[in-house]
Amino acid sequence: DPAAARRRAERRAERIGGGVQELERRLTDLVRGGLAAAEQSGYGLWEETAARMVDAQAPGLAGRVRELGAIPASGPGWPVRLLEECALLHLLDTSWQGIDRLPPPLAATVRTRVGLPAAAGGAPVRDHWLVLAQHDTPEGKIVARRIWLYGRESGRTALLLSFGGPGRSPGQALPVGVTLDAELTPHRASGQLRAELGTQFGSPVPTGTPPPGVTVTGAIAAYGQALSDDPWLDSWPVTLRDVIPVPSRDGWQLADAAGDSALPVAPAALSRPALWKLVALSGGGPLTVFGECGHRGFDPLAVWAPTAAHAATDAQPADAETVPLI
Repeated sequence: DPAAARRRAERRAERIGGGVQELERRLTDLVRGGLAAAEQSGYGLWEETAARMVDAQAPGLAGRVRELGAIPASGPGWPVRLLEECALLHLLDTSWQGIDRLPPPLAATVRTRVGLPAAAGGAPVRDHWLVLAQHDTPEGKIVARRIWLYGRESGRTALLLSFGGPGRSPGQALPVGVTLDAELTPHRASGQLRAELGTQFGSPVPTGTPPPGVTVTGAIAAYGQALSDDPWLDSWPVTLRDVIPVPSRDGWQLADAAGDSALPVAPAALSRPALWKLVALSGGGPLTVFGECGHRGFDPLAVWAPTAAHAATDAQPADAETVPLI
């Protein structure tokens, strides 16, 4: 019943609007009272606020609010990080309040960030999709699985996102390093790469050919361009070519072979054993690495390691092996 669906959508929008107003009051109180109050109040303040956002049917806001609770314990510089995240939440709140005045693609992004379900609505794209990476991330009581794909003919990068409840793994899984002849249907939101996997034509085929990579400078530029479409974007998928892992004062970084520029490895990746696998595979030489480039640095998810034949003959990267790093 379209009329009933419209009424349900209107009621949910009203609830979200109420949650947005309450969140704005809490952010205003925090800034006026000083950020030190966040450290004194502990995680409970943010968990309560997140629960209010869930009641308002805005799970996207709830997730971002929960992330605020961990910032005061994140080490030196936490007040700056907390203020940055509060500013992004304020931007999302005000964008929701003025959503009718936004361009349609950006309005779709705001709805997605608030937590409204986004349906796949673009034209299906058939391509040979290389599975770049797959990793699971806990989000409250559920687990989110992210699978990154790259289209050989279209040059598009796509994200398959699935969820699993308590005690259950997400249903969708694809082996890293294979190519699928399949159709993907993209979502409409601005700056979003999410898609739904459709018809598959044949069985997956293993391949070792990496996608065309970019330089460190190109990766930073790509993330900056993506932010102009989606200001709440934490990271952007990038394949780096000819980079070498080198130690830095605070951890590790991926430097251009020429040594002109480098990206710090994201803190989340520094504690993974796979980081040492990346270093060992490099042996001081350049590699092609896929990962997520964001304001916290570069999170490496896969690397193309030369095979024995590649090392002996100095063959092209087509002879490389895809090695997951997560």
